[in-house]
Amino acid sequence: MDLGGFLLMRQELFLLAAILLLVILEIFIDNKKNLVNWALIIFAIHTVIGFIPVEEGSLFGGMFQTSSLIHLFKNVLNVGVLIILLQSADWIKKEIVAQHKSTEFFILMLSSLLGMYYMISSGDFLMFYLGLELSALPIAALVAFDTTKRVSAEAGIKFILSSALASGTSVFGVSLLYASTGSIYFEEVAQVLTYSNLSLVGFVFFFSGLAFKISLVPFHFWTADVYQGAPIGVTSYLSVISKGSAVMILLIILFTVMKPFEIVTSYMLYMVSIATMFVGNLFALRQQNMKRFLAFSSIAQAGFILLGVLSNDQLGVSTVVYFVSIYVFTNLAAFGVIQSISTQTGKENMDDYNGLYRTNPKLSLVMMLALFSLAGIPPVAGFFGKFFLFTAAASQGLYLLVFLAVVNVTISLYYYLLVVRAMFLRKSDTAIPYFNSSVTMKIGLIIAVLGVLIIGVYSPIYEYIYQLSSL
Repeated sequence: MDLGGFLLMRQELFLLAAILLLVILEIFIDNKKNLVNWALIIFAIHTVIGFIPVEEGSLFGGMFQTSSLIHLFKNVLNVGVLIILLQSADWIKKEIVAQHKSTEFFILMLSSLLGMYYMISSGDFLMFYLGLELSALPIAALVAFDTTKRVSAEAGIKFILSSALASGTSVFGVSLLYASTGSIYFEEVAQVLTYSNLSLVGFVFFFSGLAFKISLVPFHFWTADVYQGAPIGVTSYLSVISKGSAVMILLIILFTVMKPFEIVTSYMLYMVSIATMFVGNLFALRQQNMKRFLAFSSIAQAGFILLGVLSNDQLGVSTVVYFVSIYVFTNLAAFGVIQSISTQTGKENMDDYNGLYRTNPKLSLVMMLALFSLAGIPPVAGFFGKFFLFTAAASQGLYLLVFLAVVNVTISLYYYLLVVRAMFLRKSDTAIPYFNSSVTMKIGLIIAVLGVLIIGVYSPIYEYIYQLSSL
């Protein structure tokens, strides 16, 4: 294999080099706060390099494949992780550096991202599973990273046990698909796969394991507890990066491998979408902890994503990728405000946000913008994302599903406005006092806000994604 072939894995190789460089810097840099700054600079360089175009192709006999759409999605993940690291930098310097494990935080997160790279670039089920495990194991350590809090350790245990069960379920499904087709390569499976009870059961098991990472009902029970117990930066990572990569590989497998099951998968995804939207929204109504609040919100958003998946064509792929891109910036803007407040005050409940606009107006405006985008209120990006999802579902005649989705948008608008009301309309004698966020937090929030505003208003972005979406 020549150098040009290896350059197809440019993002993976550069990220691996960044991880090894962090290990070396850990040895030679004594001031670990400076090491945090170096980690941010190294990953920022990696993110910028990622936007250099890469050729389409495959490696290792088809195990690894890349395309312009996959490359674009990796860049979206890179930007999301960069925002998370910027928002977490102040927390790491204040709490994690003193515990002498700041470098480990970066290495674990970047190792998980490396696994997601390989997962969405997989050309067979073996590479998919290797990427899945490489992404999941570091997350389990990250969830339990805050060893000073018992709830973090409990969340780590819940995640690793649930993740192990989900991985085992997926592998069992893959074994059944292999038994019915005689191959694990996506292209070969797509050519010989036929409808049978064995292959159908295999797909159901495989989908069940993947639905765990996306937090689809009824595979969502771990989500709220793990989100609440994990450090906020890790919760952000689970909510957008882990979920987004799982959605991408689901798209690839459904549209390229599981075409013979199109009718069956449509019925299954139809019911799962309805259940996910209603369960996520109805349970979000009752939440007071902001991390649990956004956990159920993210479950509901996963239900909306399935509207685009059900479209099962180029329009569906482009709308899902577009919506996930918007969702990355929107959710990270909301989590960034929560992280900023939690780092400074330790407060994470909705009632703590009473009167926030009077003391911290800029943070209140960022949170309002993020919540309006999650609710789908124009003219922010979330409105256009949901509009295109509804359009994709309506193009397939799924009018009842679109109607139920609109009902759920109405429900979500109510509980998102509860937070807005607390910040802008309610008064409190014990309101969160004014504080000045760190420079890295401000940069992270600015990038997230610009993403929310630009992606929705600048229409060529969607047109560009649509051109790349011919899977």
